[in-house]
Amino acid sequence: MPALPITFACSLYDRVLALQTGEIKPDGIDLNFLVMDNPRQIFDRMNNRLEFDACEMSSSEFISRYAAKKLPYVALPVFVSRVFRHGFIVVNRKHVTSIKDLAGKRIGVPLYTQTAALFVRGLMQHDLGVDLSGIEWVQGAVNEPGAYGNPSVMPVLKPVKITPNQSDKSLSELLESGEIQAIIGSNLPKALNRHPDVVRLFPDYRAREQDYFRRTRIFPIMHLIVIRNDVYERNPFVATSLYNALNAAKDRAWEKMRFSGTLRYMLPWLPDDIAEIDELFGGDCWPYGVEPNRPTLEALVTYMVEEGLIPEHIAIEKLFVPTSG
Repeated sequence: MPALPITFACSLYDRVLALQTGEIKPDGIDLNFLVMDNPRQIFDRMNNRLEFDACEMSSSEFISRYAAKKLPYVALPVFVSRVFRHGFIVVNRKHVTSIKDLAGKRIGVPLYTQTAALFVRGLMQHDLGVDLSGIEWVQGAVNEPGAYGNPSVMPVLKPVKITPNQSDKSLSELLESGEIQAIIGSNLPKALNRHPDVVRLFPDYRAREQDYFRRTRIFPIMHLIVIRNDVYERNPFVATSLYNALNAAKDRAWEKMRFSGTLRYMLPWLPDDIAEIDELFGGDCWPYGVEPNRPTLEALVTYMVEEGLIPEHIAIEKLFVPTSG
């Protein structure tokens, strides 16, 4: 029986590289790996036009569509993008000198419903004690004027003050001038490196993130993998095949990164970084599957309910299709 052709759009992360090179092949699948290093473009093309058989997808956009029963795809518990977010709170220090100063301010965000922004707001509210109720969220691209991509997102279910950036400036430029007082989300503003008043709120963000993980076991998940409904319904084996291949590709990346004969990446202290990862995460900082990621997924669903992106809590197990058998 010939292999099933599947188009798969994803950024070229180290943990998927072996699929792109063909070093690892999913059973029964002829994978056409489409390298697209702008995830927002992948999300928009999939949500607006269903252009791919499978792809990387925003976690929050998937969960919002699941809750709204407007879901054109199913998800695998494969988390190709995850990022701690303490280092992504950038402020104008003329207006903000402590975390509590963020209450009542105008804060820039690429997209209010963005997963990165959800995790930062959850961190602000639950771990840092910030009152989010009086904040005005100025929405737009961080380093250029206008909107952030062409998203098709579910409506927010509770009143929130969201103002589109309709100026001729980027959010970064608005932060420099003090027209907004902070930026959160997935991108760092260019002003961080060029303007003396634009700084990270937490310059010691790495130590804070390590402490946060030790206390909460939350390592924020940005993107998961989805398969278009019609592809999955006709060929349910695709879920198991892709899940197994993505795990194998991640394992291969770990194996190569840990090779001590030479440095795999341009990171001078990579062996020391790996030792730190082993101590903090118990050897695997990037697990796939539901159970190892339950604290993070539960936190994300909780934040989405609190911030009006979904109406009620969803059992984590219901979000993902079976990946064995």
